[in-house]
Formats: sequence, structure tokens, C-alpha cells
Amino acid sequence: MSPYGPGSRLHAGDGKAHPLADTLAGVTLILAAIAIATCMFRSLHLLASWTGLAGIVTAAWGQYVSATTRERFVLVCAGVASAAGFGIGLAHGGLY
Repeated sequence: MSPYGPGSRLHAGDGKAHPLADTLAGVTLILAAIAIATCMFRSLHLLASWTGLAGIVTAAWGQYVSATTRERFVLVCAGVASAAGFGIGLAHGGLY
């Protein structure tokens, strides 16, 4: 029986708050969504490249400070999406 009660899988997992890791996961998700949405248009390669790069950096920082599997799962998925947007943005014109 879980000491945290029913539904503890939806929370941080260890019963403690992790505001920095949760914030980094949310920011990485937003940056990944922007990078993926804009990498499809050649004229938006600057936005896709820079948001993808920022998403990779925030995902790496979040991995460094994360404490639970849930945070790491979100960070890895969003980091990979950011990297995909970054790569396609580079292929369409790069950072400059």
C-alpha cells in the first residue's frame, strides 16, 4: 500500500513539491510545441531553431535537477521534440 494514498501517481511521486523541475518541464513543453509547429515553415526557421535550442537547454537543466520519473519522462519527450524542431530549423536555414 502506498504511503501517499490513492492517486499519488499523478503527483510528484515522492510526496514533495518540485517547483523548479515542474517549471522547467512546462517551459520545455511550450518550447517544444513552438519549435515543432514552426519548423514546418521554411520562413520561420529562426524561430524554430532558437526555440528548439532553448528547449534542449531547459530539458538538460531539468534532467539535472529532476527528482522523479514523471518529471524525467516529460523532460525527455519534450527535449526530443525540441531537438527535432531544432534540427529541422537548422536544415531550413539555421540560427541566423
